Amino acid sequence: MSIDVSFLGATSRTTDASGTKVPTKELDKQAFLDLLVAQLRNQDPSAPMDSSQLMTQTTQLSTMESLVALADTQRESFALQMRMAAAQLVGQQVTWTDAAGATQKGVVTAVSYAGSVPTVKIGDTDVTLDAVSSVTSAGTAGTTTATGASA
Repeated sequence: MSIDVSFLGATSRTTDASGTKVPTKELDKQAFLDLLVAQLRNQDPSAPMDSSQLMTQTTQLSTMESLVALADTQRESFALQMRMAAAQLVGQQVTWTDAAGATQKGVVTAVSYAGSVPTVKIGDTDVTLDAVSSVTSAGTAGTTTATGASA
C-alpha cells in the first residue's frame, strides 16, 4: 500500500552519488516523522489529537526503528556465519555442480570474501559457497582436482 506524502513538501529521499536528493517510494523514519508533524500542525485547536493516539504513533515509530535495527543485525550475523563457514572449508574436499551440470570435486585451497557470497578456490575454479553440495575431509577422501580427476 502506498501513501501519498507529496503534500508535505518533503518526501522520503535518498542521496545519489552526485549528492542530489532523490525521492523514494518507501516510507522511512523521516517520512513517518514528517507525517506526524504535519498532523500536529494541522490539527483542530478546538479538538486536539488524543494523547493516546500520539503515544501509539510514537510507539509505532520506535517499533519500526527496532525492527530495522534487528534486521540489520541479522543480516550482518548471517554474513559473518557465511564467512566462518567458508574459512572452515580450507583443506576440505567439496563437491559442487558446475555450469554444465556436471558434479565436480576438489580440495579448497583459498577463500575470497570479495563478493556478497564468499567463494572458495578449488584448483583454478572459484565456486560460490552456496553452490557447494557436500564436504568431506580431504585426508579420508583422497586428493582430487577441480575437474574431478584423481591426483
